Amino acid sequence: MTDFKHILVDVPRPGVSRITLNRPESRNALNNTLRGELYGQLEANDQDADIRVTIIRGAGSAFCAGYDLKANNRADQPFHTAGGDGNWARHVVDGFFRVWDLAKPVIAQVHGYCLAGGTELATSCDLVYVAEDAAIGYPVVRSMSPPDNQFFPHLLGLRNAMEMMLTGNAISGIEAAEQGFANRAYSGDTLEAEVLEIAERIAKVPSDLQQMNKRASIARWSSWAFAQRSGQAPRYKRWPFIPNQRKRISKSSPRV
Repeated sequence: MTDFKHILVDVPRPGVSRITLNRPESRNALNNTLRGELYGQLEANDQDADIRVTIIRGAGSAFCAGYDLKANNRADQPFHTAGGDGNWARHVVDGFFRVWDLAKPVIAQVHGYCLAGGTELATSCDLVYVAEDAAIGYPVVRSMSPPDNQFFPHLLGLRNAMEMMLTGNAISGIEAAEQGFANRAYSGDTLEAEVLEIAERIAKVPSDLQQMNKRASIARWSSWAFAQRSGQAPRYKRWPFIPNQRKRISKSSPRV
């Protein structure tokens, strides 16, 4: 068992790994040590045949309050990003896509505060389930900068995103589900059980098929987003992710 400083790892159900961000005294602010442990465990899960889905949650009163602004975030970055101007912004965007590029699904289980870099972590996950009374926002637009990852307009729509960006106000978990940031909102008392039930259903599907399901959905959404920006109609092709995909599906896809 790996000794971690800022995360906890358990397997609450067969095929389900759960990573708990464990800096409750700082509302699980993301420093580079925590980020390195998180990305390392996600990548280990991606290579573990016994794991089919990962849940990320936070210890204490919050999911994640953002990046640790008291830390030297240019030092000891968990993976290489070229230096120079814009290093940090490019580095966290690289981290976002490291999660998107994983073969196996990742679920964000969000309660309490989910702010700034915490919203970027949640959005990099494939599924997001939130407590109804969660507080989700990007307050640093009031004093520092807009988000490094400009996902809010795509997920929430222009008007909802514009209100968040111009006021810095947070939305509740219920609003997050209504506007498209999250899949569903649950009461705080039932959130964990609901997420585990969803994870169990995901774990019933073979990982190579889930990889194709995940990448096809992202490719379709990305093509749509590009078309909306450029005004060009996308052209869709067969997804070349897994050889002999039809043969694989017919042999291994269970009825669930």
